[in-house]
Amino acid sequence: MTNPRIARDTPPQEPEQRPAAQLKNTLRADLLARRKALDPKGKRISDELIGRRLLDWCTSHAVTSLGVYHPIRGEPDLLFAYNALAAHGVHLALPVVVGKNAPLEFRRWLPGDPLEKDALGTLVPAVTSPLMQPQALLVPCVGYNAAQCRLGYGGGFYDRTLAASQRPMAVGVCYAFGLVEFTGESHDMSLDLVLTDAV
Repeated sequence: MTNPRIARDTPPQEPEQRPAAQLKNTLRADLLARRKALDPKGKRISDELIGRRLLDWCTSHAVTSLGVYHPIRGEPDLLFAYNALAAHGVHLALPVVVGKNAPLEFRRWLPGDPLEKDALGTLVPAVTSPLMQPQALLVPCVGYNAAQCRLGYGGGFYDRTLAASQRPMAVGVCYAFGLVEFTGESHDMSLDLVLTDAV
């Protein structure tokens, strides 16, 4: 006869994570650790290379408005490129999280404008800044694959933003060591290109 108490005392089994998601989590942790360990001088050189490639791309594509990002967690710092773009009349905007399952919104921003922390602790333009729909988005990547699928932080905000029927061009930004192998899932939106510091 089975003792029902044994069954009750057995802890519930956690559902197994999808293999693709499990691999992404491992890659994400490895790449973030590698990014954190970057030599400051080498990082500045890499950031300048990426920034110059961004300026060349914007010029060749006649970009007039661009969604940029405020760097966090060791992302490439491209402020000098933002300054150059703004000086040439390109309208810049920063992303704002408006809901857990919503796409990002973009608020007009100029380098030097004051920023405030949102509920997630991210620096964003003031609520009085006008909303924009940029022609192109600069998308920071933890990693990416050969099909130009982005590996981000796992929140899905950029994927939801790029799933719109009239999506802007999406330009990924990543250090060259972020090129890794993983299979994109159904919700993963491919980028149009990825700018890196590869020589």
